[in-house]
Amino acid sequence: MTQPQDSQEATAVRVACVQMISCTDIQKNIHAAAELIAQAASDGAQLIVLPEYFCLMGRLETDKLAVAEDFVGEQVSDNTPLQAFLRAQAMQHQIYLIGGTIPLKSPDPRKVYNSCLVYSPEGRVEARYDKIHLFGFKNADESYNEGDAIMAGDATQPCVWDSPWGQIGIAICYDIRFPELFRQAGDVVAWIVMAAFTHTTGQAHWEVLLRARAIENQCYLAASGQGGLHENGRRTFGHSMWIDPWGAVQSVQPEGCGVVFGNLLHSRIHRVRTSLPALKHRVMSC
Repeated sequence: MTQPQDSQEATAVRVACVQMISCTDIQKNIHAAAELIAQAASDGAQLIVLPEYFCLMGRLETDKLAVAEDFVGEQVSDNTPLQAFLRAQAMQHQIYLIGGTIPLKSPDPRKVYNSCLVYSPEGRVEARYDKIHLFGFKNADESYNEGDAIMAGDATQPCVWDSPWGQIGIAICYDIRFPELFRQAGDVVAWIVMAAFTHTTGQAHWEVLLRARAIENQCYLAASGQGGLHENGRRTFGHSMWIDPWGAVQSVQPEGCGVVFGNLLHSRIHRVRTSLPALKHRVMSC
């Protein structure tokens, strides 16, 4: 079968995925994020995505505890600088901002939620997602266990944001290894993934997993990642990318800081789902 071709559509939504190499200094990270958000907005992005841990890549996993905030919605204050920053950026640039992840306080004082907040141009919190699947990896050279300092979110249902352009699913990093999460969300127009994928696992699995999730669900997928060598010695894979509903990678930033752009076309989704109606052919439920 040949790949379905797309016609022009005036109502395309311009999406930008920010890639960073966050450090141990929150103010430096915020400054870097602000510059990249401004760059994306000046190039017409209506929806901008920050990567996982955009605000802090600490030397220790427990460094998150010291900067964790209470979730306050729109009632930001001097005690919630991360939420205040995200809200202010959305309002300043009149964009929808998917704010990567920030540490929010959990019922366990020894752990935080790894949380994504979505802000509207008016500064409203449109959605919140606390990461469900916690990454653990160990080989001869490296080991990593998110569960040491992070509490998993409620796994009873996926996070689906009712955006102005249709329903959009939100996932964080390790989530992409669990296709049932994506399928349970239903027929979304796009999935947004924020990540700090390790270089080791990223080389092996990152692109193939992302493309599989887009192909399975016949929707766009925007992936925003960390992409380089961090102060704590960790190396992340980067390769932030924009993937269309046919599974084609349309733009990618291999490493380093930068912005990846893509256009969400409803006509493209319709053509793919019409030519190969796999979603209608399902005979098994999750």
